[in-house]
Amino acid sequence: MSPTVAALFIGIVVVLVVGLTAVWMRTRREVTSPSERAVHAALHTASLAARPLRRGLDSESAAEAAPHLRELTGARGLGIADATGAVLTWNGPHGTLAEQFHDAAVRAIEGERRVLVTYADLVRGNGDHGVRALIVQPMVIEDTGVVGVLGVVTTEDPWPGMLGAITDVARYACSQIELADLDASRARLDRAEVRALRAQISPHFIYNALNTVASFVRTDPNRARELILEFADFTRYSFRSAGEFTLLADELRNIDRYLTLERARFGDALGVKLQVAPEVLNVVLPFLALQPLVENAVRHGISGKADGGTISIIAADEGPDCVISVEDDGVGMDPDLLRFGSLDAIESGPGRPSAREAAHVGLANVDDRLRAAFGNDYGLVVETAPGAGTKVSMRVPKFKQGIHA
Repeated sequence: MSPTVAALFIGIVVVLVVGLTAVWMRTRREVTSPSERAVHAALHTASLAARPLRRGLDSESAAEAAPHLRELTGARGLGIADATGAVLTWNGPHGTLAEQFHDAAVRAIEGERRVLVTYADLVRGNGDHGVRALIVQPMVIEDTGVVGVLGVVTTEDPWPGMLGAITDVARYACSQIELADLDASRARLDRAEVRALRAQISPHFIYNALNTVASFVRTDPNRARELILEFADFTRYSFRSAGEFTLLADELRNIDRYLTLERARFGDALGVKLQVAPEVLNVVLPFLALQPLVENAVRHGISGKADGGTISIIAADEGPDCVISVEDDGVGMDPDLLRFGSLDAIESGPGRPSAREAAHVGLANVDDRLRAAFGNDYGLVVETAPGAGTKVSMRVPKFKQGIHA
C-alpha cells in the first residue's frame, strides 16, 4: 500500500470513528435498556474473571476468579477444582458441600462429562436445606483433557437453560486457561530461542578475543586489562537470566563491547559507523536481536574480505516505529541461502552445517522472535548479493502493549 493510499485509508477510518462516536453520543440515552445494561454488566464480569485465569489455574487465580464466575452463573455457591479434583477455592455459602464437590469432580474428570448431584443424593449440613443440586462441570481442552472443574450450587431444580449457561461459563473459563497455557508455551519457546542464540555466539570469537587479550598482556598491560573488562561485561550481558526483552540502548552497549574486542583483533581493517536517533534508545526489542546481525557482518562479511571493510549500524525514528539496520561492505552472499523458516540450507559436510547455514539459523531465530512479539509486519529484511555486501534491517514498534524490558 502506497503512503498516499495509506494516509487516505487512515483519514477515512478517523472520519468514520468520529462520526460513529458522535452518533453514539447523541443516542446513548436510547441504548440503556435493562437488557443492554445486563449484557454490558455480563461482559464486564467476564473480563474480570478472565484476568486471573490468564495467569493459569492455581489456588490464587481460582480465588480471584470465583466470585465473578459465581455472578455469571447466578450460583448460590461456587467451587473450582484442579485437574485432579482437589478443591482450589470455594466462594459463597454452603462450603460444607466442598467435600461432595471433590468426590463429584473426580467422577467428572474420569468421565470428562458433567456430574449432577441432586437433592436426594446431597448430604446437607446446617443451612444447606435450601440447596436443590450441585452441578459439576469439567473444563476440557481438546488434545489436553480436563484442566479444571467448576462446581455450582443452586437452590432451584436444574433446567436446560441453567445447565447450558453453566456449560458456557465453564467453556469460557477453560478458554482463558488455555490462553494462559499458550502464553506459558510461548515464554518457554522464547527462552529456548534465547538459549539457542547464546549457543551460537561464536566459540571462535571467544577464542580470538582471549588470544587478542593475551597478545597485549606484555606489550600493553593497560590495554589488556581494558579488553578483559569489556569481555567480562559482554559475557555477563549475553548470558544474563532476566527477561526476554531489552532496551535498544542496552543492546547497542553490548554490541559496542563486542566490536571493541573485534577492532582490537582486526585493527584498521574493521571500521564501524554508528548513527542512532536519541529518541529510539528506549525502544524495546527481543534480547540479543542485534548480536547475530553484527556478528554475521564481521564473520561472514568483513573477515572474508582481504582488505577488510566497514560495518554501519543505524537506528532511525520513523513515526510509530524504529528501523534498525546493520550493513557491511563485505563479500555478500547468495540470497537463496537466507530462506527464513527453513533449515535446508547447504551443508559443508555430512551432518555438519556450513558457516553460511549457521548465519542463516541465527537470522531465522531473530526473524521468528520479532514476528512472534510484534506481528508479521516486523520481521527481518535482508538485502545481499555476492560481492555487494549485506544489509539486514528490522522494524520495531516504539510501543507494544504487554511488551517491556
